[in-house]
Amino acid sequence: MLDLLLKDARVVDGTGQTWFWASVGVEGDQVTVMRGDASSIQASRIIDASRYVVCPGFIDMHSHSELMLLGDPRHEAKVRQGVTTELMGLDGLSYAPISPPKLEQLLVYLAAVNGTPPSGVGWSTVREFLDLFDERVACNVAYMVPHAAIRIEAMGWEDRLPTETELNRMRELATQGMRDGAFGFATGLTYAPGAYSDTDELVAVCDAIKNLGGIYMTHARYSLGDRLLDPFREVVTVGRRSGVPVHISHYHNPVDGMGQQMIDLVDDGRNEGIDVTFDQYPYAAASTILHSLLPYWVHAGGPSALLQRLQDRNVREQIGDAVNPMWGLTLDHYIFSHVGSDKNKEWEGRSLTDLSKAKGTPMVDTICDFLLEENLEVAFVARTGNPDNIRKIAQHPAQMVGSDGILTGDMPNPRTYGTFPYVLGQFVREEGLLRLEDAVRKMTSMPAQRLGLKDRGILRDGMKADIVAFDPDRVEARATFDDPKQYQRG
Repeated sequence: MLDLLLKDARVVDGTGQTWFWASVGVEGDQVTVMRGDASSIQASRIIDASRYVVCPGFIDMHSHSELMLLGDPRHEAKVRQGVTTELMGLDGLSYAPISPPKLEQLLVYLAAVNGTPPSGVGWSTVREFLDLFDERVACNVAYMVPHAAIRIEAMGWEDRLPTETELNRMRELATQGMRDGAFGFATGLTYAPGAYSDTDELVAVCDAIKNLGGIYMTHARYSLGDRLLDPFREVVTVGRRSGVPVHISHYHNPVDGMGQQMIDLVDDGRNEGIDVTFDQYPYAAASTILHSLLPYWVHAGGPSALLQRLQDRNVREQIGDAVNPMWGLTLDHYIFSHVGSDKNKEWEGRSLTDLSKAKGTPMVDTICDFLLEENLEVAFVARTGNPDNIRKIAQHPAQMVGSDGILTGDMPNPRTYGTFPYVLGQFVREEGLLRLEDAVRKMTSMPAQRLGLKDRGILRDGMKADIVAFDPDRVEARATFDDPKQYQRG
């Protein structure tokens, strides 16, 4: 007898091939796909799936769930979207491998994006960190070795290039992280300390993980060159020089007309023989930590040095207008999503411009004062994306789906709660932008292939029983910018 039978479903198996009618049985942790009459099959639980599409569980190729998942292991914001595997360690902003004193610094620095760990929980290695999730949380976890952790461990928060000894230490840490279960190396090149690196450093670390099957994933260096395509050309260069597969995180640009140029860049790299892929979320808004608006030099030395500088009038004068975003955009559309203290929660959902006007202070002082008051724990949503570029890029065959979901605060980017149903409901059903089978493939077998997961991502006999069922006529995201913490329909 089966443990579970999803009977008479429209099966989309994750390969991109057209759907077919079948029943899906589960015994233990494995699936069996059965065509034909299933009326005589016995199971402990039978679900009439005749109204549903049944497909492999979704793999979120970009999440920031680490510490929030430990604190809320049911993880309904993602599980209710059909996400059964979370890839973490992205943008180089995560927590292993690193020694305890330096971990404490990193926890302060990243609290706005990922909260704090449960009381009494500690780790040093990737293996120890991953053990905290094993059989304790509601989804599978995959992990990338984060650049911030290994750079801080090897050389602190220094605003310089590493010595040969320090670089070799980073390579050793990345290699050990891979042996502990990581899938590759991830960087965030617009965040300190990753911003202090150069391309040679990235290639050297990638070279260390190459023979272990590692991949390179990156939040590109948006300040590089023309600040449009040059940041992504660096990614292709890393792939060319190191020989490792490269993957661009949240591939997008808000400037009109950039969509075609961005997919041309990927095609040029792939035509050259460089294994380039990317992920993307469907909402026209970014989200990150407030102190990322400060120039890189202000961050040198770590969070304590950063907080001390923010008190200095001369430092503030040097920062000046550098807090303003690129491409002529304004801070009117930068909306607080998370503020650490209860006394300032009222600002969640309101803009940086609102705060500056209320305080009666220049923007640089407003930001510095708020960061000091909140010990850096402030995040925002920047409603500055370009829907046309998103749609152009989403259709590319090398695109995968990643939510970039941040779970802190009461006003997160709706991508956290809505990415996967938005693609299925809006892009597939309402706009016809993607075939259903292609959209599911971008969420299942493509990420599995990229990560080298051999037992997930496709519905086939003997594969792991990570399964999603959804109503293709009703599925939709309910999360909005005004009410973002809403579970989906269908």
